[in-house]
Amino acid sequence: MNTIIVNLILFGFLVLTAVAIMRLTNLFATTMLAGLFSLLAAALFVTLDAVDVAFTEAAVGAGISTVLMLCALALTVRDEKPSSHSIIIPFVCCLITGAALIYGTLDMPAFGSANSPVQTHVGGAYIERTMTDTGVPNIVTAVLASYRGYDTLGETTVIFVAAISVLLLIGSPLRGPSSRKKDEDV
Repeated sequence: MNTIIVNLILFGFLVLTAVAIMRLTNLFATTMLAGLFSLLAAALFVTLDAVDVAFTEAAVGAGISTVLMLCALALTVRDEKPSSHSIIIPFVCCLITGAALIYGTLDMPAFGSANSPVQTHVGGAYIERTMTDTGVPNIVTAVLASYRGYDTLGETTVIFVAAISVLLLIGSPLRGPSSRKKDEDV
């Protein structure tokens, strides 16, 4: 029961943060709230026992994306331009999309249900065959590193490329003001 309350509180904070992001016109504040939104989503993923997804959300959503947005803000203005169109059409599109997503989840089994397909079809196979298939005693490690090895490699590659991109955008720490001055003199 306590985890349900925590999940509802975190979800409530997510909704409040999303509403605040929509209402703000200061792009710096919007960027900071987007980072906070990602951290709240990561916390929600942890309470739902999806720690690997939470780690990725925190690293990419709150970390790298926030740094990239701050770098972009350094090159542009701080405040959003006033909108020249009505907000009714985007609002209706969001409502229709949200309704479709909610409708798509109505036939899902209850969270943690013993009768869900993952428990009746996939989970048992992993528990029975992990040691013989992979030789790894930890089932979670075997799933991430062996059964979903290409997926994990892809996630690692995305995080690595994002980190290198941020470093390239920020600039090399070895290249100080003296080398910039030499570039300007030429």
